[in-house]
Amino acid sequence: MAASFAIHKTPSHVRSISLPSRSHPLTVSVEEQLYRLRTSEATSPSSVSHNLGVLNDLYECVDGMLQLPLTQQAFSHERNEKWLDAVLDGSLRLLDVCGTTRDVLSQMKECVQDLESSLRRRKGGEFGIANKVGAYMISRKKVNKVIHKCLRDLKIMKKYTLSALVDKDHDLVAMVSMLREVEAITLSVFESLLSFVSGPKARSKPSGWSFVSKLMQTKHVSCEGEESNINEVEKADVAVYALNNKKSCNEIDVVQVQNVQKRLGALEFSIQDLEEGLESMFRRLIKTRVSLLNMLNH
Repeated sequence: MAASFAIHKTPSHVRSISLPSRSHPLTVSVEEQLYRLRTSEATSPSSVSHNLGVLNDLYECVDGMLQLPLTQQAFSHERNEKWLDAVLDGSLRLLDVCGTTRDVLSQMKECVQDLESSLRRRKGGEFGIANKVGAYMISRKKVNKVIHKCLRDLKIMKKYTLSALVDKDHDLVAMVSMLREVEAITLSVFESLLSFVSGPKARSKPSGWSFVSKLMQTKHVSCEGEESNINEVEKADVAVYALNNKKSCNEIDVVQVQNVQKRLGALEFSIQDLEEGLESMFRRLIKTRVSLLNMLNH
């Protein structure tokens, strides 16, 4: 007897998708990965990177579900092509967002590496360093503009993916609902990644570097052991801002330069880790879209 999909409420009032007693293991895995991502708080690069790994596992399960006869049958009827088209549109949106996020990370890493290289050479003395620090701050602002536009678009996309579905075919509705929820959770992971790269500006009202200036004045960044409450982007911003404020001094503060180099190195490592996870995610999204297109062609 063919199994059928069903939607139910969990004790935590969070929607989940499951099958009856003879549910397929892939469906259980999808539900587990969705729950892990819903309850995760991506507040650090390691947690964002971890979520990208969980997201990869989720899409592996989703792609497996798309190969099931039950799924093929649900989308096989001509009248159901509208739902498949909607899911395909969603997959294209995810690829666009993923591509934009990859570009943002690449630009961010480039401006970090440029400043690192300049600080290592230290050519041009104080004046040269001041110019490079200024160029870094300008680059950060440009990257943040792209991020903020993307974040606004993500909020609109997330509202669309969670819109209600109405259809007499309950199995199809449940399957499409699951795919839309996967899309929504994917957008949330991308949102947390972009928010991390944007730094404090994405989470505060002050514009420019005013938030960083206020952050420097707090006791939380005065001691090495008290910096755990800010991430690598914020630590790098604080260090660069402090160096920029010293550009009028007669001599270059070697210790301060070394601190900036340390912060930038840690940030570059974090970005590299996120890039690798995002690249894997991009390939996974392409594979899922191919599976959806194959269903449409059949």
